Amino acid sequence: MPPRTPEAPDRTERSHPTDPPAPTAGTPTEGSGAPDEGPAATVATPAPSYRRLFALPGARAFTVGNLVARLPSGMFGVSAVVMIAGARGSYALAGAVTATGLAATAVTAPWVARLVDRHGQARVAVPATVCAVLGSLALVLCVRCGAPDWTLFAAYAATATTPNTGGMSRARWAHLLRGDPAALHTANSFEQAADELCFMLGPVLAAFLTGAFFPEAGTLTGAVLLLAGVLLFAAQRSTEPPPRPRTRAKAPLRAPGMPAQLAVCVAMGAVFGSMEVVTVAFADERGHRSAAGVALALQAAGSCVAGLVYGALRPGGPAARRLPWCVAAMTALMSLPLLAAALTGSLPVLAGALLAAGTATAPTMVTTMTLVQQRTPEGRLNEGMTLAVTGLLGGIACGSATGGWTVEHLTPTAGYTIPIAAAATALLLSLTQREPRQGRAVRRD
Repeated sequence: MPPRTPEAPDRTERSHPTDPPAPTAGTPTEGSGAPDEGPAATVATPAPSYRRLFALPGARAFTVGNLVARLPSGMFGVSAVVMIAGARGSYALAGAVTATGLAATAVTAPWVARLVDRHGQARVAVPATVCAVLGSLALVLCVRCGAPDWTLFAAYAATATTPNTGGMSRARWAHLLRGDPAALHTANSFEQAADELCFMLGPVLAAFLTGAFFPEAGTLTGAVLLLAGVLLFAAQRSTEPPPRPRTRAKAPLRAPGMPAQLAVCVAMGAVFGSMEVVTVAFADERGHRSAAGVALALQAAGSCVAGLVYGALRPGGPAARRLPWCVAAMTALMSLPLLAAALTGSLPVLAGALLAAGTATAPTMVTTMTLVQQRTPEGRLNEGMTLAVTGLLGGIACGSATGGWTVEHLTPTAGYTIPIAAAATALLLSLTQREPRQGRAVRRD
């Protein structure tokens, strides 16, 4: 997940009690311009351990709060679809409501992140979360009371103020680990593994709650977890990055290298969105639609394990040179589900292929978010990372639509060509990127 503008003179002049010592001469740093030796250079010497990472004062507390707050991100979509479709008998309405929430998030999330950068995480995240929770409660009431359909759209759109808790957590690591890019790499890898874990467990928990209790249980539980997690996270003030209320840094979208990097995010989002829809259709065609969740969970599990392993190793060379290799591996591995579907037609074999394909996801996303961190101007880190997430969400929406069209007009097996095409597009975009010149910005690390 990030050239730094010149107006950040305090990066080396001020210290933090938890700052690790700066790297010694000759130590390779992220984006240092060290020569890249090719794919074998992506794993060099061991990186700082996770144990050392969480020995930092306050790290465990804000991580626990963030994980609790992040889990509902994988619950709300499934919970809303089950709740609305069960009450109104229309999956089309449920899909339209969740799509509206996604569009509202794309507009609102960068604005909320900008406020976080300017005024601090605790001052903005808590009221923004309260607003989102009220929107979830309003949605439950509207569904329960049989309110007009338009109220569902309005209520779910209010949940778009949910802060990017993953971005705020990464911003804390960037603040605590200034001057130690190896440790920051380990932290970013952990955060990506946490993302995969939450998106793996969230839908399963939502499906269990809505099926075992009542349709609104998933949304209500998600709202409680979100509020409790953000309150715990925001209470850890000692690790909170200082706000930058008067920064004159340019907008992240205008920073060198950022537009191209966000385009890569959109293409990668299309990989994820299309893979999900096509896998559900493939399982449904064979009469095992419920097994699609297990297959997709295996893909997330492969990514989660790969993320933790990647974080335990120290990659060599700058992230800009590593990204094409990571995306190339993703493109190659995305062919496995297509081969499994076309040659065997077996859902268990497909699940194994998805597990293998998922191992390229986390390293690619870790490298992507590292570049976003490096290229986001000083004082606007949350905004830059939220734009990356927005790009991913936009890509997921496009991938879902394209995958759905292919499944409906061709076959689910043919649909597996869409993730490959999207990954190949991301590869082409990463190959055409140029590293911003040193004279235009100062790197974070």
